[in-house]
Amino acid sequence: MPVQPWYTWVEPWYLAYALLGTVSAGLLPIVMPLLVSHQGSAADVGIVMAALNVSGLFAPLWGWLADRYRLHRLLLIAGLGLAALGIALFAFVANTLLWAMLALVLNLGVIAAATVANLFIVERHRRAEWDERLGWLQAAYGGGQVIGLALAAFVSQTDLRLGFSLASLSCLIGLLIAGKFAQTPPVTLPPTIVLRHPVKHTDGMFSSPQQLFHHLSLATLRKTRTILATPFSLWLGAWLLAASGAGAFFALYPMVMQQVFAITPGLSSSGFAVAAALGLLLYAPAGDRTHHRGALAMVRQSLAARAVAFALIWMVGGVASLHWMALVFFTFVVLSWSFISVSATAFTAQLAPFSEGEGLGLFNAASALANIIGASLGGWLAVQFGYPAIMLFATIGVALGLAGTFALPQPSVTEQ
Repeated sequence: MPVQPWYTWVEPWYLAYALLGTVSAGLLPIVMPLLVSHQGSAADVGIVMAALNVSGLFAPLWGWLADRYRLHRLLLIAGLGLAALGIALFAFVANTLLWAMLALVLNLGVIAAATVANLFIVERHRRAEWDERLGWLQAAYGGGQVIGLALAAFVSQTDLRLGFSLASLSCLIGLLIAGKFAQTPPVTLPPTIVLRHPVKHTDGMFSSPQQLFHHLSLATLRKTRTILATPFSLWLGAWLLAASGAGAFFALYPMVMQQVFAITPGLSSSGFAVAAALGLLLYAPAGDRTHHRGALAMVRQSLAARAVAFALIWMVGGVASLHWMALVFFTFVVLSWSFISVSATAFTAQLAPFSEGEGLGLFNAASALANIIGASLGGWLAVQFGYPAIMLFATIGVALGLAGTFALPQPSVTEQ
């Protein structure tokens, strides 16, 4: 195709997804655990963040409803509206059970909106245009995350409830944009379509549109016994360990930095924003390196880098004069995700025993489960052993996941 200017691939409704990224991947991962920790314990934070991630398991329902009844536009609008309402209410309750229920509900809205994101592209435009359009959709979401983290840095120094107000308002503005510009695609998604684009934003407690395109299906569940007899099950086990460790750290990130390193939430959020912005620049190099070195080799190297970064964060926690180094090492934790996301997505597609789409669906389900486990255990560990235990847990989890990859065979399919 001839080279087209960037604005050829961008549509006005992308702004709704940029705002979704501002809320779900930027503001809420900071202000939500902080608010809960101010009025509850670390265990409460773990419960609430785990409840939040349960919503990710409902992605198949939204995808099925969108395709079965052509509800794309309605799901986008209703999802943003539900998220806006849940976020607004969250700031005015002080009960763990209510927090957990609202976290589940508001993220159901986020997941509903995010699930249909790719469908607006792949069901409306030619396949030759997907890469460019999906790339710009991801750029919008990732840019929104960086802005959200910057806003979180500001509100964490003033009033956390202001952060929830901004998040709710962003969802409402996104709702209006979606209502004006989003249109349900006229055709259904062909079942043979497989997309292998990685998630181009830092990992954490929330799912992006790309991560939710492939989800677990009943047809895949029926093949569980067959899958267990393949190396793919070992890969999912290794990934569950690595992602659970990281998930515990990200679920309680602002409290860990504040309680262990005396780094204020404003500074830790700013550091996160800078790291996320830098990470967006590494996806292209990560793709090149994965292509030339192989997906499994890059999975191992990037997990090793993340394990070392977590270990260094844990070690400087015991040296007061080096506490400022925690943000430096955390930057490497975030940057490693660019390489992990690209290589793990490619490796999953290569190793999948059936279709790539089914493999990625299981992979994303394992990621959601890992975040639930990580948040729950992270909160419990903080109460029982203190916040430094979370960093040790993250280090061990990623290291065990890395060790598990050495039991995997090198796939015969090379990355194209």
